Amino acid sequence: MKIQNSLLLLSFAFSPSIFAAEHVNISNFKSKSLTNWTAKSFAGTTEYSVIDLDNIPTLKAVSSASASGIAKEQKIDLKKTPYITWSWRIDNRLPNLTETSKDGDDYSARLYIVKDGGWQVWKSLALNYVWSSNQVKGSTWDNAFVGDNAKMLAVQGKASDTSTWYTEKRDVYADMIAQFGDKGSDKANEKAYRYIDAVALMTDTDNSKLSATAYYRNIHFSAE
Repeated sequence: MKIQNSLLLLSFAFSPSIFAAEHVNISNFKSKSLTNWTAKSFAGTTEYSVIDLDNIPTLKAVSSASASGIAKEQKIDLKKTPYITWSWRIDNRLPNLTETSKDGDDYSARLYIVKDGGWQVWKSLALNYVWSSNQVKGSTWDNAFVGDNAKMLAVQGKASDTSTWYTEKRDVYADMIAQFGDKGSDKANEKAYRYIDAVALMTDTDNSKLSATAYYRNIHFSAE
C-alpha cells in the first residue's frame, strides 16, 4: 500500500460514542448497508458489497491493483469487552511478496484496530490482524510505511487454506500490550490501551498489481 504520508493509515477521523455492553456488534451486515462505515482510499478503490453467501449476510471485498478500506467508528472499552471475534475467507493468496517491505505491503484480507491519537496523530496506533500470503501464522512485524505505530500480526498464514472460512478470536487488550509495549503497571496500561476508536477492514493489492477477493462476517467484541 503506497502512502504519501506515513501516518495516512491512521488518518480516519473519529467521533465515536462509548459502548459499555458486554457484547458489542461491529458488523450489522443483515441490513445490507454500509452507511455506518467510513471509506478511505489510498490507491484506487477496493469494491465492498454486502451479499448473501450460504444464506448469511457477508461483506465481499474485491481488489484489483487497489487499496481502500472501510472503518466502523465505535469507541470500545477493552477492559469491559477485550475479545474480538470475526470470520473471514479468501479466494486467493498474493504470491512472491515481501510483506515487511513497502513494495510487498499487500494483503488479501486484514482487520485492524485503530486507537486514534486525535490532533497528536503520531500517537495513533493501528493493530493489524492480517491474512499473510507469504509468512507463517503467528508472525509479527512493524508496518513498512508507518513503522512501530502500526503492528502486523499474521492470524492466518501461507499454509492456511483458501476458499475456507476461519473464525478468529483475539484478546485485543492483551495484543495491544504485547505489540506496543507493556507500560509497567495496570494503571499505565489502562491509560495507554483501554479504549480503541474503530475497527477497519481492507483488502489491498496496489503494490503487487494483482487481484484478491475476501469475505468478512460476524465481527463483534465480547467480555469473554
